Amino acid sequence: MSSNLAVQLREGTKKSHTMAENVGFIKCFLKGTVEKTSYRKLVANLYFVYSAIEAEMEQHKNHPVVSKFYFPELNRKQSLESDLAFYYGSNWRDQVAPSPATQAYVKRIHDIGQTTPELLAAHSYTRYLGDLSGGQILKGIAVRGMNLSDGAGTAFYTFDQISDEKAFKTKYRQAMNDLEVDEALQARIVEEANDAFGMNMKMFMELEGSLIKAIGRMLFSSLTRRKERGSTDELVTAE
Repeated sequence: MSSNLAVQLREGTKKSHTMAENVGFIKCFLKGTVEKTSYRKLVANLYFVYSAIEAEMEQHKNHPVVSKFYFPELNRKQSLESDLAFYYGSNWRDQVAPSPATQAYVKRIHDIGQTTPELLAAHSYTRYLGDLSGGQILKGIAVRGMNLSDGAGTAFYTFDQISDEKAFKTKYRQAMNDLEVDEALQARIVEEANDAFGMNMKMFMELEGSLIKAIGRMLFSSLTRRKERGSTDELVTAE
């Protein structure tokens, strides 16, 4: 029995995927406008999201459906801890907390873990496949945008236990397609995936305020420097 769930997820979330990419924070990121304060808040929020997903996946790893898409080599919690230590220092645990949107996201993951663990397929697909698909591109943007040394603060994008990401994505999609779930449950998983995109969008939107303020500060600083240079040029000319 084949559910073709990966195909349904791809087709059924196209609109949500496009909407997520058009959130201001993500649009700025993709254009190379990356600011460390807002980015480290994103890393902190993702830490809580992945901690929830991976806790539920671990708890249900012997479940007849969840076990089929349980791939611990995808886990991001440890890599996010490494990045948080880079951005916040060794006492990062005392400095980070989930945002309101992140709290709602985490609650939803734990709720379905307790009631309908099959729906974890939606959250696994939405987050991990996206990480594998665009991870290296996003890593490059982060490195350039924040002037990072390669590898510093970007462990999230590195899958040390996966040597061939393209082959693994094929394996992952096949596992999703082979899930023995009926049509009603397939529809619920696709619906949950769209909800997951929505929760990610709300999380990104919360960060827009911090990014806009940071851009404003950078523009103000740039204008101030220009004015100062202009005043200096006038003095030199007058002399």
